[in-house]
Amino acid sequence: MTAQPEQKQQHKPRAGESSTMEAVRLRRVNRWLAQGLGGELADLYVDSRERSAAAAHRSRSRLDFLNRLTGDIRRPGFAMLIAETDHLVGCTFGFPVGSDGFWWLGFDGALPHSIEQLTASGGVFAITHVLVQPHPQDQDVACRLQKRLLSDHQASLGAIIVDQDDHSTLTSLRSWGWLDVGEVWRPAGPTMFRALVLPLGERTTARLEGLAHDARTRWPT
Repeated sequence: MTAQPEQKQQHKPRAGESSTMEAVRLRRVNRWLAQGLGGELADLYVDSRERSAAAAHRSRSRLDFLNRLTGDIRRPGFAMLIAETDHLVGCTFGFPVGSDGFWWLGFDGALPHSIEQLTASGGVFAITHVLVQPHPQDQDVACRLQKRLLSDHQASLGAIIVDQDDHSTLTSLRSWGWLDVGEVWRPAGPTMFRALVLPLGERTTARLEGLAHDARTRWPT
């Protein structure tokens, strides 16, 4: 089985936008090719987060990312989408959330009813990472990646869990349309996480209207 190339998306540059963004292509990658791209993806992960970090720290970050990637690749329904020009500029990947709701284990308090219903109907897709190369238009690439991954899998809602101390990632996700819905504890360690969701489509967005208001309260501008 091989990766299926996506049709090149036409992108009309705005004033001051690099023409490089015109050539961005989105491409689906299967689990075997994803494993082979591990080194490039780890570099993208580190560059998108810690360009000025010390070499030893970057090396540990690469290894941690590769270990997480290997674990995700083994999950049922794993899917990856990459963005590229003449080189890799972005990536997102994840897997379907089971209708049994096990993915939400450790959620602090009652899971919002709208999210519970979407989970039970199989309409939630967990996104593990959204990685983009630092660029003035990286928000455009990130939004295209995450929306395409969800639509490819007929998901109505994206879900992600992030270390609450990872402020840069939380800020980026919020700018890309994610809504904070609460705290999550994972049995594997003492770290507290933030759970965020990304609605796809007007109908789902309307169902989460109350959460959007709560998110604005949690995230002061």
